Amino acid sequence: MKSDKSNYKIGVASGIISAATWGLDTVLISIVLAMSPFLPQGAVFLAPFITAFFHDAFSAMWTLIYLGFKRQLGSLFKAMKTKSALFVVIAALMGGPIGMAGYLLSVKLIGPSYTAIISSLYPAVGAILAYFILKEKISKKAWIGLIVAIMGVSILGYSSSENGVNIVGFLCAFLCVIGWGSECVICAYGMKGDEVSSEFALQIRQMTSAIVYGVIIVPIIGGIGLGFEILRTSVIWWIAATALSGTISYLFYYKAIYKIGATRAMGLNITYVVWSIIFDKFIIGSDIGILTIISSVMVIVGVYFVAREPETEKNETIKFVEAE
Repeated sequence: MKSDKSNYKIGVASGIISAATWGLDTVLISIVLAMSPFLPQGAVFLAPFITAFFHDAFSAMWTLIYLGFKRQLGSLFKAMKTKSALFVVIAALMGGPIGMAGYLLSVKLIGPSYTAIISSLYPAVGAILAYFILKEKISKKAWIGLIVAIMGVSILGYSSSENGVNIVGFLCAFLCVIGWGSECVICAYGMKGDEVSSEFALQIRQMTSAIVYGVIIVPIIGGIGLGFEILRTSVIWWIAATALSGTISYLFYYKAIYKIGATRAMGLNITYVVWSIIFDKFIIGSDIGILTIISSVMVIVGVYFVAREPETEKNETIKFVEAE
């Protein structure tokens, strides 16, 4: 019993660390995108894609080093040859080139706080897709939660448009929501068996994303020149540090999933919205309006009810506590 309690505490702590480090990642990304190489008019469009390439490439490197220390590289290469890995690759395309690009474009256009709030809808989208693809049931409370979350984002969008916030940035944030929500479901389908662990899935995800950006997207959009320019500046080290924060977030997120289950881990992870607003306030100094706070709470509460554990699992948890 005590070991179960210990695992629960570790899982909760991991989920909180995951949320905090992703909130930090969001704010650091906004700082990177505001640096001089990305300021010229021609670089505004290129900046998010170049940053996403370096971010995921460094993240793949950090994860590879981590797996190397754990002496799991041999098992990783075996896992990469399985059919399950193919689904992880597809998930990587949705979460990386589509989801992450929308996320970074949104950070560039509307800032880290708004981006974090809107992108926190991804578990709700994932739950809906899981309902149709994985045949997972969604309770009435979950549907109500989804409506509350959408209302929260609508309030945010309305108040922001009045303040002159770029509507394209909001559309990019929703593109991120679709990409990340799809990624969760496809990746879950790929990890049904034991062939690909969560850590291996992260390595495959980041590596696939970096390759697609570097080989296909960046050359097509004409970003090679800017990419080499970034390599010659200190900005590359900022991106490397930001990617380390993102990698830590992913690793602790997967650890939380293992310890307390995906639904609880997701419920904790979406609090990165709050962390990003906190970091945005104390690092960048952005103002936090009352509508931003209200919409943040609505989104968090709404998505929590969408992503929370099923009633059967909850009842088992209550029985366990009573047995103690």
